[in-house]
Amino acid sequence: MSVQPTFQPKPPQKIPAFFENARLLQDAFGITPLLYGSLGLSYLTNEDLGADDIDLLIPQIFLQERWKDFSAVLEQKGYRLIDLAEHTFEKDGICFSYAMLEELYRFAGIPAEEIGIRQQNGVCFRLLSLSQYLKVYTASAKDGYRVNVRGKKDNEKILFIKKRLEE
Repeated sequence: MSVQPTFQPKPPQKIPAFFENARLLQDAFGITPLLYGSLGLSYLTNEDLGADDIDLLIPQIFLQERWKDFSAVLEQKGYRLIDLAEHTFEKDGICFSYAMLEELYRFAGIPAEEIGIRQQNGVCFRLLSLSQYLKVYTASAKDGYRVNVRGKKDNEKILFIKKRLEE
Protein backbone atom coordinates (compact mmCIF):
# COMPACT_ATOMS: atom_id res chain seq x y z
CA MET A 1 0.00 0.00 0.00
CA SER A 2 1.48 3.32 -1.01
CA VAL A 3 0.97 6.45 1.00
CA GLN A 4 0.12 9.53 -1.00
CA PRO A 5 1.90 12.71 0.09
CA THR A 6 -0.33 15.26 1.73
CA PHE A 7 -0.95 18.26 -0.50
CA GLN A 8 0.68 21.32 0.99
CA PRO A 9 -0.78 24.53 -0.43
CA LYS A 10 1.73 27.19 -1.30
CA PRO A 11 1.71 29.90 1.36
CA PRO A 12 0.23 33.22 0.26
CA GLN A 13 2.79 35.46 -1.36
CA LYS A 14 2.71 38.58 0.79
CA ILE A 15 5.21 40.75 -1.10
CA PRO A 16 3.35 40.51 -4.44
CA ALA A 17 0.10 41.11 -2.52
CA PHE A 18 1.63 44.21 -0.94
CA PHE A 19 2.61 45.58 -4.37
CA GLU A 20 -0.86 44.91 -5.75
CA ASN A 21 -2.37 46.76 -2.78
CA ALA A 22 0.16 49.60 -2.98
CA ARG A 23 -0.62 50.09 -6.67
CA LEU A 24 -4.33 50.28 -5.82
CA LEU A 25 -3.67 52.86 -3.09
CA GLN A 26 -1.41 54.85 -5.41
CA ASP A 27 -3.84 54.80 -8.35
CA ALA A 28 -7.04 55.41 -6.37
CA PHE A 29 -5.81 57.89 -3.76
CA GLY A 30 -2.25 58.98 -4.54
CA ILE A 31 -1.04 57.24 -1.37
CA THR A 32 2.58 56.15 -1.01
CA PRO A 33 2.17 53.53 1.75
CA LEU A 34 4.83 52.53 4.24
CA LEU A 35 5.49 48.78 4.20
CA TYR A 36 5.73 48.26 7.94
CA GLY A 37 6.14 45.48 10.48
CA SER A 38 7.80 42.14 9.94
CA LEU A 39 7.09 42.07 6.22
CA GLY A 40 8.80 45.43 5.72
CA LEU A 41 11.81 44.25 7.72
CA SER A 42 11.83 41.01 5.72
CA TYR A 43 11.79 42.98 2.47
CA LEU A 44 14.57 45.28 3.64
CA THR A 45 16.87 42.47 4.81
CA ASN A 46 15.86 39.83 2.27
CA GLU A 47 15.23 37.43 5.18
CA ASP A 48 11.97 35.56 5.80
CA LEU A 49 10.88 36.69 9.24
CA GLY A 50 7.55 34.89 9.13
CA ALA A 51 5.25 37.88 8.76
CA ASP A 52 1.68 36.97 9.67
CA ASP A 53 0.09 39.85 7.76
CA ILE A 54 0.80 43.00 5.79
CA ASP A 55 1.06 46.15 7.87
CA LEU A 56 0.82 49.46 6.06
CA LEU A 57 1.01 52.99 7.37
CA ILE A 58 -0.93 55.57 5.40
CA PRO A 59 -1.99 59.20 5.99
CA GLN A 60 -4.50 59.40 8.82
CA ILE A 61 -7.05 61.27 6.70
CA PHE A 62 -7.87 57.98 4.93
CA LEU A 63 -8.56 56.22 8.23
CA GLN A 64 -10.67 59.08 9.53
CA GLU A 65 -12.31 61.68 7.29
CA ARG A 66 -12.02 59.62 4.07
CA TRP A 67 -12.63 56.19 5.61
CA LYS A 68 -15.87 55.56 3.70
CA ASP A 69 -14.21 56.23 0.33
CA PHE A 70 -11.09 54.29 1.30
CA SER A 71 -12.92 51.19 2.52
CA ALA A 72 -15.38 51.28 -0.40
CA VAL A 73 -12.55 51.15 -2.96
CA LEU A 74 -10.91 48.24 -1.16
CA GLU A 75 -14.19 46.35 -0.94
CA GLN A 76 -14.86 46.93 -4.65
CA LYS A 77 -11.49 45.27 -5.35
CA GLY A 78 -12.32 42.17 -3.30
CA TYR A 79 -10.98 43.12 0.12
CA ARG A 80 -13.26 42.20 3.04
CA LEU A 81 -13.25 44.28 6.24
CA ILE A 82 -12.65 41.91 9.16
CA ASP A 83 -11.72 44.30 11.99
CA LEU A 84 -12.96 47.88 11.93
CA ALA A 85 -11.03 48.96 15.06
CA GLU A 86 -7.73 47.78 13.56
CA HIS A 87 -8.66 48.77 9.97
CA THR A 88 -7.91 45.21 8.87
CA PHE A 89 -9.06 43.73 5.58
CA GLU A 90 -8.62 40.24 4.18
CA LYS A 91 -8.14 39.21 0.57
CA ASP A 92 -7.11 35.79 -0.73
CA GLY A 93 -6.19 34.62 2.77
CA ILE A 94 -3.92 37.58 3.50
CA CYS A 95 -4.69 40.24 6.11
CA PHE A 96 -3.89 43.88 5.41
CA SER A 97 -3.83 46.18 8.44
CA TYR A 98 -3.71 49.94 7.99
CA ALA A 99 -2.54 52.41 10.62
CA MET A 100 -1.74 56.12 10.66
CA LEU A 101 1.63 57.20 9.30
CA GLU A 102 1.54 60.27 11.56
CA GLU A 103 1.54 58.06 14.68
CA LEU A 104 5.04 56.81 13.85
CA TYR A 105 6.58 60.05 15.12
CA ARG A 106 4.70 59.87 18.43
CA PHE A 107 5.41 56.16 18.82
CA ALA A 108 9.06 55.90 17.77
CA GLY A 109 10.25 59.45 17.05
CA ILE A 110 10.47 58.90 13.29
CA PRO A 111 9.22 61.83 11.17
CA ALA A 112 7.49 60.74 7.96
CA GLU A 113 9.72 63.00 5.87
CA GLU A 114 12.79 61.01 7.00
CA ILE A 115 11.45 57.71 5.66
CA GLY A 116 12.93 56.62 2.36
CA ILE A 117 10.74 56.24 -0.71
CA ARG A 118 11.44 53.39 -3.11
CA GLN A 119 10.00 52.37 -6.43
CA GLN A 120 9.54 48.88 -7.81
CA ASN A 121 7.59 47.92 -10.92
CA GLY A 122 6.13 51.42 -11.13
CA VAL A 123 4.87 51.39 -7.54
CA CYS A 124 6.15 53.91 -5.00
CA PHE A 125 6.29 52.90 -1.36
CA ARG A 126 8.01 53.93 1.84
CA LEU A 127 10.41 51.67 3.72
CA LEU A 128 12.14 52.22 7.05
CA SER A 129 15.91 51.88 7.36
CA LEU A 130 17.46 49.35 9.74
CA SER A 131 18.14 52.07 12.32
CA GLN A 132 14.51 53.24 12.05
CA TYR A 133 13.31 49.66 12.51
CA LEU A 134 15.46 49.45 15.63
CA LYS A 135 13.64 52.52 17.00
CA VAL A 136 10.25 50.94 16.19
CA TYR A 137 10.97 47.58 17.80
CA THR A 138 12.62 49.22 20.82
CA ALA A 139 9.47 51.31 21.30
CA SER A 140 7.32 48.20 20.73
CA ALA A 141 9.21 46.36 23.45
CA LYS A 142 7.94 49.00 25.89
CA ASP A 143 4.31 48.93 24.68
CA GLY A 144 1.98 47.10 27.11
CA TYR A 145 0.08 44.99 24.55
CA ARG A 146 3.16 44.04 22.59
CA VAL A 147 5.19 43.17 25.70
CA ASN A 148 2.58 40.62 26.72
CA VAL A 149 1.68 39.28 23.28
CA ARG A 150 4.75 39.72 21.08
CA GLY A 151 7.60 40.40 23.54
CA LYS A 152 9.84 37.47 22.63
CA LYS A 153 9.45 37.98 18.88
CA ASP A 154 10.10 41.72 19.20
CA ASN A 155 13.24 41.08 21.26
CA GLU A 156 14.44 38.58 18.64
CA LYS A 157 13.94 41.22 15.96
CA ILE A 158 15.88 43.79 18.01
CA LEU A 159 18.81 41.38 18.25
CA PHE A 160 18.51 40.57 14.53
CA ILE A 161 18.56 44.28 13.61
CA LYS A 162 21.50 45.07 15.91
CA LYS A 163 23.48 42.21 14.37
CA ARG A 164 22.69 43.53 10.86
CA LEU A 165 23.71 47.06 11.84
CA GLU A 166 27.10 45.74 13.04
CA GLU A 167 27.83 44.06 9.69
